[in-house]
Amino acid sequence: MKNNKIKNIAVIGSGTMGSQIAMVCALGGYQVTLQDINEDSLAKAKQSLEGHMQRRIKKGKLSDDQVSQAFECMRFTSSLEDAVKESDFVIEAIVEKLDAKRALFTEADRLAPDHTILATNSSRIVSSEIADATNRPEKICNMHFFNPVLVMELVEVVQGPHTSEETTEITSELIKRINKIPILLKKEINGFVANRMLGKLMDEAIYLLENEIANVEEIDLACTKALNHPIGPFALMDLVGIDVVFNARVQNYDGTGEESMKPSTVLIKKVEKGELGRKTGKGFYTYS
Repeated sequence: MKNNKIKNIAVIGSGTMGSQIAMVCALGGYQVTLQDINEDSLAKAKQSLEGHMQRRIKKGKLSDDQVSQAFECMRFTSSLEDAVKESDFVIEAIVEKLDAKRALFTEADRLAPDHTILATNSSRIVSSEIADATNRPEKICNMHFFNPVLVMELVEVVQGPHTSEETTEITSELIKRINKIPILLKKEINGFVANRMLGKLMDEAIYLLENEIANVEEIDLACTKALNHPIGPFALMDLVGIDVVFNARVQNYDGTGEESMKPSTVLIKKVEKGELGRKTGKGFYTYS
């Protein structure tokens, strides 16, 4: 399948990542179906996207026509069959749990046309752990966007040992057509490129905090004012979701057995308290 034959894209999972992935694809002119088993989540996703788009119109980043056309390209459904039955490309953005992803890919494989590529947005679960749940391993790859998708330009494409060259070529070209920048990893590695480097930064930030060398605000300031990062590691964990960071650490530990990979005491306590960042109103910072 050539990239110019991609017309219909299905995005599975209507959380922050999935909904924004769907929107950037719609802004790129593709027909997009956003699917989630939870109707309330779909309604919230639509409302959130409308707010994002209105802010971009006010800032002059998008026109009214561009936004209207994008929403005309989007459908919202709770039916997986409805979402993928005429799809040319599927992007999975559900919970970071291997069993859930494998079950979804098995169903999507059964319901989608034979030519359809099935990509996972996961940055931690490599596609070789999913591909054998389908009958099209050569069409399975990682396609990892960064949060917030509407802003961040980079997308990591990972070619597993099962992934065909054609699949990575089509995926990389699709990324360019939705005005993002792809990088291609020719080998699978946990965390890929950006998150491996970011993980080291977060680990060091937590070490400095736990050992009372500096507080949250000071460590973030060191990153924003000395290293010129747009956001500090603690503010970033609040944005991404402390539970997401925690789950990634758990997966790393389960996969390697290395004690250094265990979630820190700080992360454990935050998750136990339900202080997960912006989405709960409190994390390392408090939000109104």
